[in-house]
Amino acid sequence: MKLSLPATILFRAIAIGLACLSPAVAVAASVDLITAKREAEAKGFIFEVNHDIIVEQAKKEGGTIRVISSLEPAVFPHMIASFNKKYPFLRATMTETTGGEESAQLILTVKRGGIPEFDLSHVSGASYDEWMPHGKKFDIRGMAGHGILGIPPKMADPKNQYVVVLSHHVMVVAFNKSLISSDKLPSTWEGFLRPEFKDQKFIVDLRPTLFVAFAACPEAGMGEEWMVNFAKKISAQNPVIMKGHPRALTSIVAGEHAVHSGTMYNNVLRIQKKDPQKVLDYKIVEPVPVRSTEPQMVLARARNPYSALLFLEHEASREGQAVIDEYEPVKASIYSPGSAPARLVEGKRVCVGTDADYATVARRTEMAIKALGFPRAEENK
Repeated sequence: MKLSLPATILFRAIAIGLACLSPAVAVAASVDLITAKREAEAKGFIFEVNHDIIVEQAKKEGGTIRVISSLEPAVFPHMIASFNKKYPFLRATMTETTGGEESAQLILTVKRGGIPEFDLSHVSGASYDEWMPHGKKFDIRGMAGHGILGIPPKMADPKNQYVVVLSHHVMVVAFNKSLISSDKLPSTWEGFLRPEFKDQKFIVDLRPTLFVAFAACPEAGMGEEWMVNFAKKISAQNPVIMKGHPRALTSIVAGEHAVHSGTMYNNVLRIQKKDPQKVLDYKIVEPVPVRSTEPQMVLARARNPYSALLFLEHEASREGQAVIDEYEPVKASIYSPGSAPARLVEGKRVCVGTDADYATVARRTEMAIKALGFPRAEENK
């Protein structure tokens, strides 16, 4: 049978990646890749069958990769240095975006014709769906699933598979151990409804990230209805309401309050380093609430899309995730094997309040705010 030129090229590309496999395994794998590629392309996605193809395309681009990131600037030089060790023929720069008004302005600029000087961008949660038409439609989740990209497949948005969510906030109960011992703290979330925790006995953050995670966890017997009922009961406990996790944790260190009912693990570690009396501690309560954060995607108008794809892959790799863990700090992905957050939740039930569907997240946030009796989200920005 005589193959067409595109089919011939496709089989050659696949053969490069399968040369070390047994003939039977190679044939099965090649058929799977061809099927995956055809299915992805039928939906308008780009699916490369071999990592070498991506590298060769990046070499042809030959430009500097420009990245907009909401990671801490302390991460930037180390991420770039580790990337350059892997791909010395490529160069990258990273620019910080701080969210809020800056992110709102950024999406407006993209809608008006893009930001052609940038290749890879942070995607703001507040305008997540608005960003989606402006992403380069690489089938990252599909290529990761077939081992073509070194990205844990779960790090790719299942709905918009060209977006990669780089990190997670793991939520824990924080407390001043000179004011209350760990064994006196609840071992379940419903434990905060006990009489001894009524009337200003614990802190609840004004932004209900904790509750949104519960709404995304029907497999743990929770879900939206459970979240709303629980939020109403928490509100009836008359907790201390504070905005900002670092501020709340500082007040716990100062002895002004004893317990935070759900705060970010990485913030606890940061404040612990500044705690002269070493009174700040934390407790993990299951199911562990987790917030997805740091979504990034290659821009549709990128000048160097394949180079940007390699940089995104590096950020999601073990080396890149180790950089985030060290300098963010401790805010890599729970789906990255060996990361600090992955080790923290290993063997535990987890509720991920995913950022994959921001319309759902926004709706659940409003539900929680209403149930808690807080001001509306737009009044808290």
